[in-house]
Amino acid sequence: MQWLSSIIKSNILKERFFIVLIYGVICLLSFTLLRTALLIKSAGQIDFTATHLAEIYLLGAFFDLITISYFSIPAILYLALLPERIFKSRIHRWLTHIIFPLSVFGLLFANVAEWFFWDEFGVRFNFISVDYLIYRHEVSGNIYETYPVVSIVSILLAIAFMAYLLLHKPISKSTAAHSTFKPRAIMASLIIAPVLFAFSPVNSDDFNFSDNRYENELAKNGIYQFFHAFRQNEINYEDFYLMEDENLTSTTLKENLKEANSQYMSNNLFDIERHIDNPGEEKHLNVMLVVVESLSAHFLGSFGNQDGNTPNLDKLADNSLLFTSLYATGTRTVRGLEAVSLSIPPTPGRSIVKRPDNSHMFSLGYVLKNKGYDTKYMYGGYSYFDNMDSFFSGNGFSVIDRSQFDESQIAFVNIWGISDEDVYHRAIVEAGHSYRQQQPFFTMIMTTSNHTPYTYPQGRIDIESGTGRTGAVKYTDYAIGQLLAEAKKQPWFEDTLFVFVADHCASSAGRTSLPVERYNIPLIIYSPKHVPANKINTLASQIDVAPTLMSLMNMDYNSKFFGKNILAMQPEDGRAFISNYQELGLLTKDYLAILEPKKDVQFFRDPFGRRIKSTTGDMHIIDRLVSFYEGASYIYKHGINKTDDKRLLSHQSHPEKPTTIAN
Repeated sequence: MQWLSSIIKSNILKERFFIVLIYGVICLLSFTLLRTALLIKSAGQIDFTATHLAEIYLLGAFFDLITISYFSIPAILYLALLPERIFKSRIHRWLTHIIFPLSVFGLLFANVAEWFFWDEFGVRFNFISVDYLIYRHEVSGNIYETYPVVSIVSILLAIAFMAYLLLHKPISKSTAAHSTFKPRAIMASLIIAPVLFAFSPVNSDDFNFSDNRYENELAKNGIYQFFHAFRQNEINYEDFYLMEDENLTSTTLKENLKEANSQYMSNNLFDIERHIDNPGEEKHLNVMLVVVESLSAHFLGSFGNQDGNTPNLDKLADNSLLFTSLYATGTRTVRGLEAVSLSIPPTPGRSIVKRPDNSHMFSLGYVLKNKGYDTKYMYGGYSYFDNMDSFFSGNGFSVIDRSQFDESQIAFVNIWGISDEDVYHRAIVEAGHSYRQQQPFFTMIMTTSNHTPYTYPQGRIDIESGTGRTGAVKYTDYAIGQLLAEAKKQPWFEDTLFVFVADHCASSAGRTSLPVERYNIPLIIYSPKHVPANKINTLASQIDVAPTLMSLMNMDYNSKFFGKNILAMQPEDGRAFISNYQELGLLTKDYLAILEPKKDVQFFRDPFGRRIKSTTGDMHIIDRLVSFYEGASYIYKHGINKTDDKRLLSHQSHPEKPTTIAN
């Protein structure tokens, strides 16, 4: 037992492992300060009671210690196994004195990054931050253009160096420690063993203690959440969500999707293919569908905004079909693209756009391509971002992105992509090519300008570029006005449906996990010759866009869409699907029902008002809720919404660059 005696008698200041303890204390202090700063920032959303504050800080300390413990294991193993000769060498001491301040800097940088992430999303790091790490070019460039990165990094380096100077002496004592292998190996085991035993992977969502999402998030640790999200960005529905008898669920789903003009093609399990008979002569109208980045409904004067920043959209809304109660399915661009193109409710985890084996899907592009349309997807950035290129080129679209623009076609660009007006100008050119070939076109455009760093060409509007969201919204509106002004000069204008819908709202942060008001987006369909102006207040979803467009063109088709024609829906039958990456909601005028992991269901009455939590929900609500989401997951997993049509694979992912505008 001599080794135990030597360990007990040892002075911790002279131990190799003391430097790990120093860094752990710094981590704990920084995590606590960040938690306090975020709490102050969100003060208006927090219930400042002693119980809630205690739970925030005690649970927070628990997750902070888990995080510190995990990250200490590699350092402890390294120090335990490093031979004494190398440990005492001058090179190792120098490396220690270099690595320590850099590690403090890295910790501070992560905390600052989490502050800005919270500012945008109102949550700790989640798998959005994992995506940000994957797409470093766009995200790093966006950060550099939005924030004073050089100043921030300089300040953090200075703070890290000051911390190093204060701790220089104890660090030096630690690097001079003398020990033999057996005592330090045993000490390392004594430190690591309880960590591995007590802190096996923990799901922080199991410790949610409040109905207030901000309080639950404050109790978490962002770094731990990042790695948890990295492991959990794919969520198997069957493992985590409420399941019901498949036959019952399939029957319920088909009943919910049934319309007066539809007829099912098969009785097979979850086979929702049905023939849609839209009365009247088919109109092979052109479709220019613009998915506008982060265009919350409340930005528009048509929805009550008094700032006057959307004059073009407001004038357009007065002369169009305006859908006032349309809701985004999620909080990310890929969710919006998934919903509009595939007409499917959100499935837990990543969007289908970013998943493997997502080609040959039944989509709006597939339907219109089979109707003889020239189908194109246009994006002002690089389409490898969020896997857009692979998804759209594998589902019947020719993809045109930033790489397909000549310099002469680009008036302005930032890290996310080409300005909206440049993309719209190219869309006019592409439409002219299709028109001259006597081929109707379906062009789907994803914009980028209404996004940080909120920069756009100078001189277009009366708000300085890069000053904030207000200017970006006004420029977005300006560019749409320019698009329509140019389109009206074209011979194909009269026979074109112009569709404007947002991908998601500008912010998804709220006291609750699915704040209803943060999902309301505009849908505007404009075609003076073919679509009378009207205001539609029926509650609807992004997944309803595709079948509604098909009905406006009187097109018969076999459908695997989950969406419905909004114009044929009775107001009392309106519903929408809203989600984050874990929680799956069904919204009606009377209730919000949410499927949660661990097979839980939450019910809220009066979702547009006080949002009153209900302890029970009717079984028919549960059946309906489960049928949509279990059905969507089953259909995707088993490839039921696939098609064998080889024409879906685009032969020309990137068309040649045109140099002239269509007249």
